[in-house]
Order: sequence, then C-alpha cells, then structure tokens
Amino acid sequence: MEELPDIAPFQRRLDELDAQMAEPSFYSNPRKAAEISREQQKLQQLVNDHREYLKLEREIEEAHALGRDPNADPDLRELAAAELPDLEARRATLRETVLLAMIPPDPTDSRNTVMEIRAGTGGDEASLFAAELFRMYSRYADGRGWSIQPMSSSTSERGGFKEVIFLITGSDVYKQLKFESGVHRVQRVPVTEANGRIHTSTVTVAVLPEAEEVDVQIDPQELEITVTRASGPGGQGVNTTDSAVQIVHKPTGMIVTCADERSQIKNKAKAMTVLRSRLLQRREEEERAKYAAARKSQIGSGDRSERIRTYNFPQNRLTDHRIGLTLYSLPQVMEGGIDEVIEALQKADYEEKLAALTGQTYVPTRVSTDD
Repeated sequence: MEELPDIAPFQRRLDELDAQMAEPSFYSNPRKAAEISREQQKLQQLVNDHREYLKLEREIEEAHALGRDPNADPDLRELAAAELPDLEARRATLRETVLLAMIPPDPTDSRNTVMEIRAGTGGDEASLFAAELFRMYSRYADGRGWSIQPMSSSTSERGGFKEVIFLITGSDVYKQLKFESGVHRVQRVPVTEANGRIHTSTVTVAVLPEAEEVDVQIDPQELEITVTRASGPGGQGVNTTDSAVQIVHKPTGMIVTCADERSQIKNKAKAMTVLRSRLLQRREEEERAKYAAARKSQIGSGDRSERIRTYNFPQNRLTDHRIGLTLYSLPQVMEGGIDEVIEALQKADYEEKLAALTGQTYVPTRVSTDD
C-alpha cells in the first residue's frame, strides 16, 4: 500500500493554531475564534488518525514478521494470522479517512447560492423545460429545508421561463448544487409537435456561490444604474412606480436586471447580489484557468457551455455525461429526487481529489453524448 502524503504541513498548521488559541486575546473576536477552533479540531483529528494509521502499519508488519518466523510459537503465529484481516481492514478505512481530511475544503461550500436558469436552443420547448428545472430544484430545496427567494425572471408566451434567477439559502447549499452548472439537454415530444417527433432542446444552468461584500469590492464609479417602470399584470396590479433596476458593470460589461419587487431599493439590492456573485464566479474561473492546461477537472469546470446531462423522456432516462451515470427514474428526478445524482458527482469529485493527492491518474467512466 502506498504511503500517505506528508503529515508535516498539517502538523505545522495545527501548531500555529494551538499557539493562537493560547493567546490571552484569542476570544476577543468570537467569530474568528469559532472558525479557528473548528479548524483546530479538524486538524487535531487528522493528526490523531494519522498516528493511529502508523500504529496499525507497525502492528501489521509485526504480524507478518511473526508469521514468517520459523522459531515463533505456533499458537502466536496462528493468532497473528487471524488478526491480520481485521488490522488490514481497519488500516484501509483509516487511510481513506486521513486522505479525505487532507483534501483542502472549498471555502464556498457553506455559502448560499444564486442559480440562473436560461432557455437555450429549442424555442418554446426550451423555456418550458427551464420552468421544469426551476420546479425540480425548488422541490429539492424544499426537501432539504432550504428557502428560495426569486431574484429576476422573464416568462415566455407558453408559460415557461426565458430566464429565471433565484437565491437559495440554507445549510451547505453550494456544496450540494455546484456541479449542476452547464448545459442540460432534454429529448422528448413537445406539446406543440403534431407528428410525434422527438425534439432536442437545451437549457443552461449557472450555479454561483453568494458573494459577500468583502469577497468582491465594487467601485460605484464602475456602475451604470438605470431605473425604469416595471411592467405589471394589469388592472390594480400595474406597477406605477419606477422600480425596475438595471445595473451595468462597465469593466466587464455584465448586465443585471431586477424587476420582481415593487421597491426600487429591494430590486437594486437583489441586482447587486447577483452581480457580486457573478463577479466572484468570474474570478474563480480565471484562477482555475491558470491550471487548466496542466490538469482539467474531470467533473467539469462548471462552464455553462459544457453539456453535462441529458433528460430523455421517451426512454425515462437521465444520463450525466461527466461520470457515466444513467438512471431510469426520470419522473422522480423531475420531482426533485436528484440526491442520487448529486451524491454520485460528489463521490467522483472526492475520488479525483484523492487521486491527485496520492499522485495517481483518475479516469472516470464516460458515455457517449451523441445519442
């Protein structure tokens, strides 16, 4: 069995945290103290597990040596042989625990998430499927006790969404949804198809960790903000105030529009939330691009131009093309039952990171995307 990565950097960091926690002023900032305490506990557990792993290594080696010693007591040799399977099983489990603990955590995993769903190719059918994906994610969020806050939307003539943007708040939202970014392809007979032919349409999904003001500094001079009268449903519901807000970030050309609220202040706040999240995502993508030539993520970069999944209704089939996962439970998936997909993506991500940590080559199973 290959050796574990060097524990020394983790031990040094643990020593640094222990020193900080010993300072008299440590608890003067409760929030920072809590963060350091959590990191210290995780590192202490990692170091303890690593020591236990090395202890098991020694016990296994001693058992093997005893089994090879012709002068050893036969009863002791038999006892050592009997203990070996349990020792090796414990070592294998502990090895995976240690390796997983050595994977650097994604600092955005605990963030709330801004999701953007847009109809792609396919006209009305694409907009209808965009609405169905919005419903799917809404049901998934409800099942986890998360909350959804609409940010902006544009409906189609047939009741679908040309675009819908919403904020999901809750525990570890980004950790669960970050692999949903990309192109989602649907294959089915549209309600408008008289001859029963299967059409292919696409919808793009972007998953952005909610950015805080400390994450992204925006110069007000770089913003062009315009206010217009938002359209209403008619009658007494017509919005007669100038409440719709459009923000243009001049350095990047990003445009965010929000008109869902009757309050101009609320629409501006929502638009700024979306803008900050997009800018944070852009910065993270630029950082990833620096390493893309050397090692491209097998799970997918989250690029919304990357086709990641197919929903084939005639075959009751969902296929995630990044990891070769195929499920024949499409109705349950569309009702929000996407746990199996998300868990498989997270498992593949862990395996890839473990392979990188141990210097191995990770090659995921692929399926054809030409069906």
